[in-house]
Amino acid sequence: MRDDQSDCWHPALQDPAGSRTDTAGDTGKTMVMDKGLGPCAYSDLLRMSAPYIDIIKLGFGTAALTPDDILLSKIRLAKNQGILIMPGGTFLETALASGLQNEFLARIRQLGFNGLEVSDGSFPMSREKRSELILRGQDMGFTVITEYGKKLGGQPLAIEHFVETTAADLELGAELIIIEGRESGSGAGVYNGDGSLKEQDFRSILQFMPSPNRVMWEAPRKEQQVFLLQALGPNVHLGNISFQDATALEALRRGLRGDTACWVLERTAGTAGKA
Repeated sequence: MRDDQSDCWHPALQDPAGSRTDTAGDTGKTMVMDKGLGPCAYSDLLRMSAPYIDIIKLGFGTAALTPDDILLSKIRLAKNQGILIMPGGTFLETALASGLQNEFLARIRQLGFNGLEVSDGSFPMSREKRSELILRGQDMGFTVITEYGKKLGGQPLAIEHFVETTAADLELGAELIIIEGRESGSGAGVYNGDGSLKEQDFRSILQFMPSPNRVMWEAPRKEQQVFLLQALGPNVHLGNISFQDATALEALRRGLRGDTACWVLERTAGTAGKA
């Protein structure tokens, strides 16, 4: 998250909970999914919400269906704002299944993408291949983000395997590892078919995962965002946020929305207690 561009509000009104401006270390990252925005909508998104967006993912294989001039413009505009932009992991998986990984990687570098997502949500991938792609992506100048979890509904999250995969990915240099939640927020990763959280899986991940500050949770639904913010704090990394919700999520993080406004009272009470 970059600094706010507006100085027309008192800082304490922009962040009344003090959750984004009174923080030690990195603030939580927000990854927005673009599933085919037109150039005007995309420009509006960045004009309105760029300070609150860290990563833009062109969902699944939509990059291949976007006219080159629009695609190049999207990449340029994101990078101008200091935003990491990457094609969806499913696109790389499809390229691998088609034997076209070299062509894929060369093309996204040529286009100017600065991020690469490595995932195996739709097609199986060996540990060796996953490691190879992480290292190769870094060698090609990409910031590499990996994803764990299957997109097929009903498949359980294997906690031990997740922990092993996370540790290996991060050791190889992956910037973040994303826990699969799909763009729907249902039937994948830590979510049941109705979008509710699999409490036991969630608690197990928290108990055993290495480097929790390097994990991003896909949470497209507001109730999922609220739960994760309340459970893990306002600076948890959240992904698969719809473009309409980029600023609304930032409001949640800061206590500027009813669901998290209680943080403002807690901060006020804490400040009063020190007086």
